[in-house]
Amino acid sequence: MKYIFKAKGHDNVTSKHRSTFEVTQDREMNLAGDCIVGVSSNASLKDLPPQMKDAIRDENTEIHVILETENASDEIIGYGSPSLTLDHPTDMVCRRSDYTCSRTLMIRADKAAVDLNPDLVEDLKSGKTLKVTIKI
Repeated sequence: MKYIFKAKGHDNVTSKHRSTFEVTQDREMNLAGDCIVGVSSNASLKDLPPQMKDAIRDENTEIHVILETENASDEIIGYGSPSLTLDHPTDMVCRRSDYTCSRTLMIRADKAAVDLNPDLVEDLKSGKTLKVTIKI
């Protein structure tokens, strides 16, 4: 199962957060949002297909998130949880921890914003288009 959507980078992307990364539908961000790697997303958690949401709510489901720009890519692997509501209207957050809230897509991720490919982060800082693929 696969879901693909687009977002954009932003000149305030710093990718310094050590425990999460986020893609949001918000159009703007400030430097305090050091987990945000994509803005102006054309999808959020509420948009995921019901069948995918059901799979993500299984703690044994391995979730792959692939982030791609024209020059670079990275893949992050994490897990689902029965605690995930997957209904936030604007945000999608991947977490290293087991913490869940309405913004959480996956937990126990193997990477956070600070771990992402530096070439990918540079593309995002310059506002390049971000392709996000969620694979179950």
